[in-house]
Amino acid sequence: MSTKIALKFSRSNRIYRPSEPVEGKIVIKSPSSISHYGIRLSVNGSVNLQQVRGGSAGVIETFYGVVKPITIVNKSIEVKPSGKIGSGTTEVPFTMVLKQNGEKSLERFYETFHGTDVSIQYLFTVDIARGYLYKSLSATMEVIVESDKADLLERPVSPEMAIFYITQDTQRHPLLPEIKSGGFRVTGRMSTLCSLLDPISGELTVETSAVPISSIDIHLLRVESILMGEKIVTETSLIQTTQIADGDVCRNLTLPIYVILPRLLTCPSVFAGPFSIEFKVSIVISFQSELSKLHKKSDPRTPRLWLAMETLPLELVRTR
Repeated sequence: MSTKIALKFSRSNRIYRPSEPVEGKIVIKSPSSISHYGIRLSVNGSVNLQQVRGGSAGVIETFYGVVKPITIVNKSIEVKPSGKIGSGTTEVPFTMVLKQNGEKSLERFYETFHGTDVSIQYLFTVDIARGYLYKSLSATMEVIVESDKADLLERPVSPEMAIFYITQDTQRHPLLPEIKSGGFRVTGRMSTLCSLLDPISGELTVETSAVPISSIDIHLLRVESILMGEKIVTETSLIQTTQIADGDVCRNLTLPIYVILPRLLTCPSVFAGPFSIEFKVSIVISFQSELSKLHKKSDPRTPRLWLAMETLPLELVRTR
């Protein structure tokens, strides 16, 4: 059995704020005692500005390697000086603070975010140096960083909602003749300033529709922008889809909108110099059509002849 090393944090959810101590244990399992030249723990927090998903190249992936990562924090401490580790399981406690009081940061501590083109990560790495004859032992684990309490929005989020209406005349793309001539009207309201701790809420009513409705979905979108020299490159991608109606909807019946925000895929809206992270919600109405059955796997962001949609900006904030 080979020697194994792992990081075990004091909090099972691994959520910390920059000013809080990150505590845990380095767990070493070894079949025999080993000598080492010190155990070090390092943390690297950075904003990676490139496309990280697999598959075909996106707009920003074309520039991969051009934009350097933005370093937020990069520090290292010695947890244990050189010596020996006995056989069996050894636990070495550690404590590290991402940002000490009064310490000047390299960059603002942005919240953890896993996007398509922008990725904000805080990685803890433990290294056990064993000299030239042996391979060093290491393990890496990500922690989730949220804003310090001092930086949170003190005032409550405004309860005001954006009013929207969707008709054949508000669509900027062509519709099927029967949808265009028959007409439809969908009205509603939705919160466009939302706390990350709360769901996106609202309501929707189908007032009229000559063509039967197949479904109504709420798409949560992220809009990532990166500054490339003097040019800003922007890409919009789908985070999640929430269906609020399946089948033809009763007319003049108020349907609730309730969308839970996924933790790692959302963060407070960011407008920094080199990059920005914004969000949108898109209400998409699918009408029953033989043509739609031939395109079941089509991109939901792409306007289609059998779809009607309305997109609203969404600002996300973290509150106390």
